[in-house]
Amino acid sequence: MVFENLVKPWDAKRFPSKLFFFGIVFSLLAVAFSLWIFPEQVSLVMVFLVVLMTIPLMYFTLIEEEQQDFRTDKELWLLREHGKSIRFLMYLFLGLVVGFSLFYIFSPETLVNKVFSLQLKTIENINSNPVSGGVILSDLFLSVLTNNLKVLFFCLLFAIFFGAGAIFILAWNASVISAAVGTYVRNGLAKSAALFGFSSIAYHFNLFVAGLLRYMLHGIFEVGAYFIAGLAGGIISMAIVNKNVRLIKLKIVVKDSILLIAIAIILLVIGALVEVFITPLIF
Repeated sequence: MVFENLVKPWDAKRFPSKLFFFGIVFSLLAVAFSLWIFPEQVSLVMVFLVVLMTIPLMYFTLIEEEQQDFRTDKELWLLREHGKSIRFLMYLFLGLVVGFSLFYIFSPETLVNKVFSLQLKTIENINSNPVSGGVILSDLFLSVLTNNLKVLFFCLLFAIFFGAGAIFILAWNASVISAAVGTYVRNGLAKSAALFGFSSIAYHFNLFVAGLLRYMLHGIFEVGAYFIAGLAGGIISMAIVNKNVRLIKLKIVVKDSILLIAIAIILLVIGALVEVFITPLIF
């Protein structure tokens, strides 16, 4: 299998930025194959194809992270090693977002509505419940944090029961964020065309960067938390099915996973604070 041998966890840890370009290629290939083979179900099929392309890397990463738990009980060393995996997975996620966003921005509107139909409906459902002026920021913060904790729980659950399955939720989130970024850029271009009668490549680029920053400013904390939860759940899953794991080793895995989940929750709190209190001040 091509993607199975394309990149290994140890190579990804050494050159994490390479995963950014893999993410762009994976996303564009997923869209192309979905349009070719399943043109009526592109929105969901392209997410599944991304999952198929990334599961080998995720699977081998989980195996390696589980083995590291058995090599030592030094938490700082384990966290550094886990951090290397989270880093290249974040690059992969960002590459997926950029790839999907570029397709969204430069494709005809009819094609965009077809490819991102489910993602646009998801965004529409979110925006259909606007926050009223009477709602204080603390309530909004709790609402955002509660929703993000639900996603974290599903990532953990998927990872425990399906191993690398949490990558599905993350691939789906990448496609939804891309649709939001693409909509932001296209709306900005429409406004500039109405005001000035033209739109330049530089303006495309500036809007694209602004759109990414708008959603990734807080999203980087949230996505990082989801990857950490997926990693924790995946390590537990691998340890449970490993017949050679004794009770004492399983305790080490559980302890490490609990620490990872605690870190993920802290990141979600930071992300919610940034989303509610900082992002609106900038955008």
